[in-house]
Amino acid sequence: MAAVVKYGDGVKDVYVITDRSSSDASPPDAERLRLAQADSGEQDWRAWGPYLSERAWGTVREDYSEHGTAWDYFPHDHARSRAYRWNEDGMAGVCDDRQTFAFALALWNGKDPILKERMFGLGGDSGNHGEDVKEYWWYEDSTPTHSWMRWRYHYPQAAFPYDELVAVNALRGRDDTEYELVDTGIFDEDRYWAVTVDYAKASPTDMCMVVTVANRGDRAATLHVLPTLWFRNTWAWGLPGGDRIPRLTGDGTRLVGEHRVLGQLLLEGDGGPVPLLCDNDTNAERLWGLPGRSKYPKDGINDHVVNGASTVNPAREGTKGALHYVLDVPAGGQRQIRLRLTRTASPPASAPPPPADLRDGFEAVVWARRAEANRFFASVIPEAATADEALVARQAIAGLMWGKQFYHFDVKRWLEGDPGSTPPAGRRHGRNSAWWHMTSFDVISMPDPWEYPWYAAWDLAFHCVSIARVDPGFAKDQLLLLLREWYLHPNGQIPAYEWAFGDVNPPVHAWAALKVFEIDGGRDFEFLARVMHKLLLNFTWWVNRKDTGGNNVFEGGFLGLDNVGPFDRSAALPVAGVLEQSDGTGWMAMYALNLLDIAIVLAEHDRTWVDTATKFFEHFAYIAAAAYEQGLWDDEDAFFYDVLRLADGTKVPLKVRSVVGLLPLAATTRLTAKTLHRLPELGARLRWFLTNRPEYAQVIGTRRLGPDGRQQRLLSMVGPEQVIRLLARMLDSDEFLSDFGLRTLSRAHLDKPFSVTLGGQEFSVGYEPAESTSGLFGGNSNWRGPIWMPTNFLLISALRDYAAFFGDDLQVEYPTRSGVKRTLDEIADDLSARLISLFTQDDWGRRPIYGAARLFQTHPDWRDLIAFPEYFHGDNGAGLGAWHQTGWTALVADLILTLRRDAPG
Repeated sequence: MAAVVKYGDGVKDVYVITDRSSSDASPPDAERLRLAQADSGEQDWRAWGPYLSERAWGTVREDYSEHGTAWDYFPHDHARSRAYRWNEDGMAGVCDDRQTFAFALALWNGKDPILKERMFGLGGDSGNHGEDVKEYWWYEDSTPTHSWMRWRYHYPQAAFPYDELVAVNALRGRDDTEYELVDTGIFDEDRYWAVTVDYAKASPTDMCMVVTVANRGDRAATLHVLPTLWFRNTWAWGLPGGDRIPRLTGDGTRLVGEHRVLGQLLLEGDGGPVPLLCDNDTNAERLWGLPGRSKYPKDGINDHVVNGASTVNPAREGTKGALHYVLDVPAGGQRQIRLRLTRTASPPASAPPPPADLRDGFEAVVWARRAEANRFFASVIPEAATADEALVARQAIAGLMWGKQFYHFDVKRWLEGDPGSTPPAGRRHGRNSAWWHMTSFDVISMPDPWEYPWYAAWDLAFHCVSIARVDPGFAKDQLLLLLREWYLHPNGQIPAYEWAFGDVNPPVHAWAALKVFEIDGGRDFEFLARVMHKLLLNFTWWVNRKDTGGNNVFEGGFLGLDNVGPFDRSAALPVAGVLEQSDGTGWMAMYALNLLDIAIVLAEHDRTWVDTATKFFEHFAYIAAAAYEQGLWDDEDAFFYDVLRLADGTKVPLKVRSVVGLLPLAATTRLTAKTLHRLPELGARLRWFLTNRPEYAQVIGTRRLGPDGRQQRLLSMVGPEQVIRLLARMLDSDEFLSDFGLRTLSRAHLDKPFSVTLGGQEFSVGYEPAESTSGLFGGNSNWRGPIWMPTNFLLISALRDYAAFFGDDLQVEYPTRSGVKRTLDEIADDLSARLISLFTQDDWGRRPIYGAARLFQTHPDWRDLIAFPEYFHGDNGAGLGAWHQTGWTALVADLILTLRRDAPG
């Protein structure tokens, strides 16, 4: 029997299955069974995963400098020689969920000055558009339990141009494009290694690995491959009880590890590799000319392989070890290495582990896990999706899964130091000093494993919506995690991200919790109640801290939208006054409605939540009406603007047509007759408002018959008349609508930038479809024109909410001035298709995200490897910013699943 399956790289494999009885066949829902076992605690299939960061250097956690210059304090050049304090990094890496051990791949082409142990890139001050990785790798596949994973990397055979990349980018300014690795010409003759690593779990703590090294060049070449295993350094910091050092031993052609908590580990490979061992300790002599803890420090394997130095332990003992392979590969040929990483015994373990099965049993595991992964994704991705859409969706989910990282940060200890080290005195009053309570020791979904290897609160909320499509248990745990006592500030604020936990991210946690609850089947009321209890604290923080005037119009600062305004909304204003924000007010109106919806769901099972539902109904009414009363809505322009309220009471509208003025559309929900019948107290309060507070009728008074023939109410910050007028702006191709989604700034500001003079200084905003020329928030975070996936996703969701109320009765011109009217559901579908088309091949076989990069567009070895950029050019859709932002950019998978789920067969 022949089975044709398609997996991560888009290549079809044909497996000829013979002599397999039904008892040997994999169960049809094997991955879902593993998920159920993990959720119930029966077997911890999530215990090992791709939780090793792509970058630990240049992070806040590792920064012990006087002035918080993280990139300078711990640069890339130090990473191979300096033991990390808080976590580890590597390529194609895996570790356990406490990062007791770490495993990753190291490579050497025989020409580079150092081993390729981690990805190289430029820090915030070195790149002409902010931090930027200068390598090419892809997350091709992963099931949610990581029972099957695939990772791909393209490694040049010529010497890696480290100095050239640094020098050329340093000469380029903000108006210039970034100088990338492909621009050096190093791939022009296909002289590179295509390195693929496949992982297949035989059990939660038994991983089979296949490393495939393909020589794409026209000449025979040699590659050194060093699968590397090491223990995270927990012994060098002087912590009580933490001075016991684990041990790795080179046993013949394998590595055996002993750890007092983890037990015994075995890394074994086929062929005849040579074990090389050193210690995961800092080479203090190289860095500072001081004696170090170990004679064979962290960079010992590097120096031995590259320079032939006697820097590995001849006794074959240490805390870091590699199996050294030297592979000679003919032109166009490939070689494979089989490896098995297994926890072979619980502590204490003294007997040598048995040989690992690297033959028939190994092959059976790899075959089964890949087939099970195909079955799993066939059940997730609708049949109506095209093959290309399925490819994009699967790689988007893979990026989300590989983006889960072990994150360790004890802020109090970081502020005060370890017994053997004392941080600068200024640290106690500097960055994150108010967050001393916070302790992280968890696997968390990261925005980008290299450029943003730390969680961000509002990014995480969007991640969870897509993650819930494949692993709702993990998605729920992630949302709850940031609300736990050791994350949530005692005052109720949710931590933003490690560069500044006190920054203010948009309050989207409640929205995400509702989405995840619904995707999971709408049954986990305990989850919803746990979220609700903590969000009550957070909502109160917002009301107390971000409504300085007490008028239900909110500030909030930059709110994740960085440089969307003419000046830094997080910094002190250029004149005395308060900036009342349309997005801050819109976010809070949406937040109130989300909490209302959660309270309604809970109240139908527990009547004690009825009062909470009434509370948030009133909160919404106050906030939504205040937006009009305080002048955020400009009736002449049919748009919401930020308003600067000066000390003398003068109001200065900042008439920038940006996503700030569109976000109020997301503040909407419906109250059905069924809900009001079940919760008569809420219905009574609504009627009281309409009778005694008629000024709120605009935001709570709209009603019409629903699909069931009964009355329903629309609660919306944007009333029916305003919806039509605001959508005319949003759906105008001369303003927000592009071929690839919605821009964040109206294109009208290309010819007519907004300008305002405050305090004798002029501030302006113009349409910039690509990288920003403003340095307000670094170079690669631009909300002045590009297309961003999260705000597009919210606005598409809002259109579907309005469509659920108005049905087909409300139709608007789409695009504006086209003369063609469409329903709101049809518009939501088309906007979804535009966003999906960023990634899929057009009629010429080109993917818009890759712009003019010919190699990525036409080369058969590159064109089906999908990147998930941070944002996109507002006119041509080219990918910009961080290149592995499979966090919220993975929302494209949700769009594909939603759009194709309801497509005709």
